[in-house]
Amino acid sequence: MTALSTEPDRTVSANGGRAGRRPAAGRSSLAASAAGPAHRPTQGPTQGPAADGYTARHLTVLEGLEAVRKRPGMYVGSTDGRGLAQCLGEIFDNAVDEALAGACTRIEIILRADGSAEVRDDGRGIPVDNEPKTGLSGVELIMTRLHAGGKFGGGSYTASGGLHGVGASVVNALSARLDVWVDKGGYEWSTSFRRGVPGRFDGDGPSAAFTPGSGLARGRKVAKAASGTRIRFWPDRQIFVPGADWRFSWLTQLARQTAYLVPGLSIEVTDERPARADADDTASQDAVTVVDGPAGRSAEFRFAGGISEFCAHLSAGEPVTDVLRITGSGQFTETVPVLDDAGHLTPTDVERQLDVDVALRWDTGYDTTVRSFVNVIPTAKGGSHVTGFERAMVRTLNEQLKAARLLKAGEDPVVKEDVLEGLTAVISVRLPEPQFEGQTKEVLGTPAASKVVSQILAAELGNFLEGRVRGSKAQARAVLDKVIAAAKTRVAAREHRENQRRKSALATSALPAKLVDCRSADDRSELFIVEGDSALGTAKNARDSEFQALLPIRGKILNVQKASLSDMLKNVECAAIIQVIGAGSGSAFDLDAARYQRVIFMADADVDGAHIRTLLLTLFYRYMRPMVDAGRVFAAVPPLHRIELTNPRKGQAKYIYTYSDPELSRTVLELERKGQRFKDPQRYKGLGEMDAHQLAETTMDPRRRVLRRIRVEDAQAADAIFDLLMGTEVGPRRDFIAAGATELDPSRIDA
Repeated sequence: MTALSTEPDRTVSANGGRAGRRPAAGRSSLAASAAGPAHRPTQGPTQGPAADGYTARHLTVLEGLEAVRKRPGMYVGSTDGRGLAQCLGEIFDNAVDEALAGACTRIEIILRADGSAEVRDDGRGIPVDNEPKTGLSGVELIMTRLHAGGKFGGGSYTASGGLHGVGASVVNALSARLDVWVDKGGYEWSTSFRRGVPGRFDGDGPSAAFTPGSGLARGRKVAKAASGTRIRFWPDRQIFVPGADWRFSWLTQLARQTAYLVPGLSIEVTDERPARADADDTASQDAVTVVDGPAGRSAEFRFAGGISEFCAHLSAGEPVTDVLRITGSGQFTETVPVLDDAGHLTPTDVERQLDVDVALRWDTGYDTTVRSFVNVIPTAKGGSHVTGFERAMVRTLNEQLKAARLLKAGEDPVVKEDVLEGLTAVISVRLPEPQFEGQTKEVLGTPAASKVVSQILAAELGNFLEGRVRGSKAQARAVLDKVIAAAKTRVAAREHRENQRRKSALATSALPAKLVDCRSADDRSELFIVEGDSALGTAKNARDSEFQALLPIRGKILNVQKASLSDMLKNVECAAIIQVIGAGSGSAFDLDAARYQRVIFMADADVDGAHIRTLLLTLFYRYMRPMVDAGRVFAAVPPLHRIELTNPRKGQAKYIYTYSDPELSRTVLELERKGQRFKDPQRYKGLGEMDAHQLAETTMDPRRRVLRRIRVEDAQAADAIFDLLMGTEVGPRRDFIAAGATELDPSRIDA
C-alpha cells in the first residue's frame, strides 16, 4: 500500500513546472460578443441601451437540465474523478435514504467493465404512477426535473440526505445513457434517458440508436411483494475529462462508513473492470477484505453495531479511554417558507428535532480523526454540528482541568488543538431538511445544530470527566493529563518559535553552519537535503550556486512518528531542516514564508537511502504538511548504472545512464541488437561514486535530471501507512513484514 506516491517527472524545468500544460476544458459564455452594427448615441457617451454594444439579446437563459450540462461544476464540484464520485454518490444516497426510512435492507453497487455504474436497492421503488400536475410518471419527473422529489416535507422521508431534488436529475443530465428499472405492483417498469432526454435505446451501451419518447414500459411480472430500484448510467465523456474514473478504494470506504452509520444494512460493492495496478486503489487493502473472483473484486459490509465500532476501527493507536458513546436529542424552531393553499410562500415557524449520536476515544498518538455525518451524508468540511462539538469539547475540558487544579489561575486555557490531539470521533446527526451549503453537501449550515450538539455533548462529557460514569474515573484522569501535557508542549513549541522570530534578519549565524546557501531567493530556489558530508563535496561542485542550496544531514534523522514535538525540536538534524526552511512547523507553518520554492531529497539509490527518504518524508508530512500538499517536495532520482560506449556514433553520448535493472537489461539488449560495443556496466552504490559532472548531468541539472514529486493521494491511507511503518506498535509492523517476505527478491538486496 502506498499512501504517499511518487510521480515521475522527467521534464521538470528550473522553476519546477512542466514543459507544457494541457489546454483547459472548453468554456462557454452567457454573453456572446456583439454582433451587427454598433448603435451610436446622439447625446452623451452613455445615452441609449446599446451604447456599449451590450443589449438584452446577448443574454442567455438556461432552462432545465441544460444548465447542468453548461455548468456541471456547480452541481457535482468538478468534471474529473471527484465529479464522477459525486454522481455515483447521489444515486447511492437515494438508496440509503430508503434504508433510513426503514424500507431497504440491501444495496448493491456494481462498476461495470464498459465504464458504467449500477446501483440496486430493495426499497419501495420510485413511484411509477403519473404526477397530477405534470402528467409525467414519477420516474420521469424525478429524472428530468430539477428540484423534484419526495424529500421536501411531503411525509415520505423524515431524515434524508437528498434534499435539493436535483441529485438524480443532475446525474441523468451528465450521462450519455441512463437506464432505470423499478419493481412495483407486480411488474418491472423501465425507461431510458440520453443526456436527460427520455426515450428508448435499440441495443446496449450509449452508442446504440436512440428514439426519444416519454412514458414507462411495463415488463416482466415480479412478486407482488417485491419492490426496489435499479439505476445504471454511463457518464458522458463530453463532460468529464479523459481518464476520470471511479476508485474502488473510495467506494469501499463509502460503503463501509455507511454500513456503520445504518446498522443492519448490507452493502455489496463489485468491481467488474479489468484488474489494474492502481496505487490509489491498493491503498485501501488494509481497511477492507477484498474478494477476487471471476467477476472481479468485491466486498460486502454489514455491521450490527453502530458508530462505536466505526470509532474503534478508525482509532489505530493505543487507547487511553474506551469508546465513549454520547446520544441525545434536542428541539429547535426554524422559520421556513411554506406553500399555502393559494400557492404563495409564507414564512412559517416549524418545530424540528435533531438527534445527536457521537462516539469518541482518545489514544496515545498525536493525530486527530474526526468524521462528521448528517443523515448518513459525510460532511467532509464539517459545519455547524462540528463547530458545536469542538466548542463543547474545549469548554468542558477547561472547566474540568480547573476543577482538578491541573490548570492554575492565570494560565492560558487549553485550545482546540490540545483537546483534539490523539482524539478519534464520529459525529452523526439526523434532522429533517438540513441546510447544506451546495449540492455536494460538504458543509452543514443549519445554525441550531451547533447549540444542540454543544449542549448534549457538554452534559454527557462532563459526567464522564467528573467520574460519575462507572469505571470512568481513571480514564477521565488520563484524558485530563493528556490534554494538559499537549498544552504544555504547544506552549513550549510556541516559545521556541518566538525565540527564533526575535532574531534579527541580519543574524545569519542563526542558520546552520553546514548550510551551503544559494545567492538567489526567487521562485527557482531549491534546497537539496543531501545524505552525508562526502556527497556534499561533490554536490557543491555540481550545483548551480545561483539558485541551488545544499544542507547535509548525518545519516538517519529522528523518527518523528513516535517522538514528541519537544523531542523533535531537540533533535539537531530536524531542528536544522525546520530552521533552514524558515516557515515554522505544525499548525503554525506558513507556506508563503518558506525560504525555498522546492525541497529535494537526494540520497543513495539503496535501502539505506530509501529509509532516509522515508524519515525525511515523515518529518515533512507531520510538521511541514503544506509543503507536501503544495507539491513542493521532491525526491531526486540518481541513476543506478552507467554504460560507457567504446564506439559512440556521431551525435551519440558516450555514456548512457539507466535507473532500474529492467531498464538496464532493455538498454543492453538494444545496444547488442544494434551491434554497438560497450564496457561492462558500472553500478553506482552511492552518490559518492559520481564525480561532479556526472552528478550534475544526471541528478542536479534541471535540464537533464529526473525528479519525483511527492503527492498526498489519500490522507487517511497516508496516516495508516505512516503509523504502520513508523509508529510505536511493533506487532502490526512485524505482521506486515512477515506477510510480504515471500514477495521479496533476494537478488535485489544490497549485501
